[in-house]
Amino acid sequence: MSHIPVLLHESIDGLAIKEGGTYVDCTTNRGGHSFEIAKRLGKKGTLVCIDLDDEALAEAKKVLDTVVSAPTIHFANSNFRHLESILSGLGIDQVDGVLADLGLSSQELDSSGRGFSFRFDEPLLMTFRTLPSEEETTAYDIVNFWSEATIADVLYGFADEVYARRIAHRIIERRKEAEIKSTHELVDIIASAVPAAYRHRKTHFATKTFQALRMAVNDELGSIHELLASLPKVLRQGGRVVFITFHSTEDRIVKQGLRNLSDTLKIITKKAIVPSEEELHTNPRARSAQARIAERI
Repeated sequence: MSHIPVLLHESIDGLAIKEGGTYVDCTTNRGGHSFEIAKRLGKKGTLVCIDLDDEALAEAKKVLDTVVSAPTIHFANSNFRHLESILSGLGIDQVDGVLADLGLSSQELDSSGRGFSFRFDEPLLMTFRTLPSEEETTAYDIVNFWSEATIADVLYGFADEVYARRIAHRIIERRKEAEIKSTHELVDIIASAVPAAYRHRKTHFATKTFQALRMAVNDELGSIHELLASLPKVLRQGGRVVFITFHSTEDRIVKQGLRNLSDTLKIITKKAIVPSEEELHTNPRARSAQARIAERI
């Protein structure tokens, strides 16, 4: 399944793109949003495309090569938490807009081979980088070496998993017998830890555990905090930021973070923008998406 950019028109409209301006796509992925931004910028514009997944960036380059009258495009294989230093390295002081789509792509879910999805039996990595370094924490490290209390805190704190303690306890018990190496091994452990009714809900019983582990592996919340902190410095007056979140934990951080920056950012969206019925019909994975927009005063 190819990646379908979520809230595409709403987010592009929210950026209020100026022809010839400078914009950043913090999570370029396969270039869906970037393509639409680039089309509106023209030759005098500049677009900075950031993504930790080098394979995704390579695909984005191919997509953006098709833009007629394309702007200057820079690609950065990095984390958007380093936005200030990325821009500094390119000789860019301030930008007219920043887009941060915090969702996981369809390719990462369906075919990354890194264990993001409980639907496929894959190694427990969950890293955004294609080849994680030895220093990087993986989901394998968490379930095999972190303490029971810490694992429970991760599951509850990052995903509001109500059976966090039961799942963490079962993980500890299972790893005493043998290392937990694959996604399906983890799914079996979660299934044995939660009540039967929980296993037969509409939402898969492993969803929150996988979400929490992925967020912990990639320090996703820390990255969002750092991006928020950089906005008053990198956005020029009248510049806009658009955040697209996919679960309550992210949305709370973005909502509160924008409020905390009220002396420099004006919130444009009183309520989060959600997908239309038409979009949900064509892309069911967009169902939990929310967009929030703010403008530099």
